[in-house]
Amino acid sequence: MDTRKYDVVVVGGGSAGIAAAVAAARNGAKTCLVEAGPMIGGELLTGMTIDGALNARGEWVVGGVVNDLLKECREMGGFIERLNDFRLIQYVAYDPEILKIAIAQVVYDCGVDVLLYTFADDVVKSGDRIEGVVVRNKNGRTLLSAKIFIDCSGDADLCLMGGAQMLPHDDDGPPQPVSMMFRMAGVENQPLLSFVRDHPEYLAVGESETIRAGRTDAQLAQAIYDQGQPCIFLKGDGPFLAPAIERGELHRTALIMMQPTSAARKEVCINTTRVSLSDPTRPEALSAALRSLVGQVRQCASFLQKNVPGFENASLSGLAPRVGIRETRRIVGDYVLTRDDVFEARKRDDGVAKGCHHIDIHQDGTGQIRIPVRDGGSYDIPIGSLLPKGLANVAVAGRCLSADRAAHGSARVMGGCMAMGQAAGTLAALAVNQNHRAEMRAVGIMRLRGVLRDQGAVLDGVA
Repeated sequence: MDTRKYDVVVVGGGSAGIAAAVAAARNGAKTCLVEAGPMIGGELLTGMTIDGALNARGEWVVGGVVNDLLKECREMGGFIERLNDFRLIQYVAYDPEILKIAIAQVVYDCGVDVLLYTFADDVVKSGDRIEGVVVRNKNGRTLLSAKIFIDCSGDADLCLMGGAQMLPHDDDGPPQPVSMMFRMAGVENQPLLSFVRDHPEYLAVGESETIRAGRTDAQLAQAIYDQGQPCIFLKGDGPFLAPAIERGELHRTALIMMQPTSAARKEVCINTTRVSLSDPTRPEALSAALRSLVGQVRQCASFLQKNVPGFENASLSGLAPRVGIRETRRIVGDYVLTRDDVFEARKRDDGVAKGCHHIDIHQDGTGQIRIPVRDGGSYDIPIGSLLPKGLANVAVAGRCLSADRAAHGSARVMGGCMAMGQAAGTLAALAVNQNHRAEMRAVGIMRLRGVLRDQGAVLDGVA
């Protein structure tokens, strides 16, 4: 079996993985990024806004790598907008087609070795250290040895193979449903925004007191209109969608959320589909869910064309490159992030990333739990939530972090995932440079935080 040697190997090329790989490489580590699919970027390729980069107050709580990606996107003329749905948080909307290029540009320019179409198949372990990960692709099996591994697989695949403990699933229902983002082009903003302004009762608005600021639903609908971009949340239990669901014209859903991706194409990304699975890590179940999801996409697109002004001449223009997974495994780390940490907007001396997204737990059918962070602020994600117990040279970033279910429902979004990835990648490189055994837990927290600040991460100075 062929062997390749690196300082850092990152498994998973989604938002967390690309940030981790970029940060590790920029800080001097020879880095390999392993991705099972045909493209790096993960959910960033869907058109879904970057949630968790701006808090409800409009403050940036994530910086560094995400800013580099957006800068590349702007330089190519890509659509970038800061938007508010006047409900719970604020967003960064972007053109995913341009961002595909920006992601590849940033990752490859840092000198990262990228292996696409490549699966992590097994690990070689000695004591509490992973010595190598066996990957498989069309060339067969290859051993990637490294001093440090970063699990950005989303499902904690590497940690599971290495024997790390997983947090038990709570007894309050199945994992959050899987989904399929899609995009529609040819949407006319003016009639759509007028429809929203004239029907505030159809909208979910003002769920955060910070965003409501004493305004009525009608005033918030007017604010969406005045913003000039379709950042809209139609509620599933409202007087517009609920009867359509009851008549069978629309799948059971908590929302139809639409956000812009391109002014030139008059395009929006739509988040609405959902299929509940008892275990989204099972390929058979996940594959079968695709049939239902594409059916929901077709049904929803038709519903919008027939019933929502501005969509009369719109057409389906894009489908996410993969099924979107919200929740599977979570590691047991040195620290378990809690609901109270999130809700109370707690700050910590050992924080290495920030989150600000509301506690967001999608449920089967029309159910969804949404709890805003106190005062529209942000909370700190400590380094301990990225370090799995029992593994000395492994870090995680992304939705497999060590967090209870409520905290995970906030931290799992792309803004927080990129912040965690940058922290994990920076920690890995510092450990490699600091000592022969690359002991991550021996890297001083003040040193790590200092390097992160110097490289654009937001750790202080925001609510």
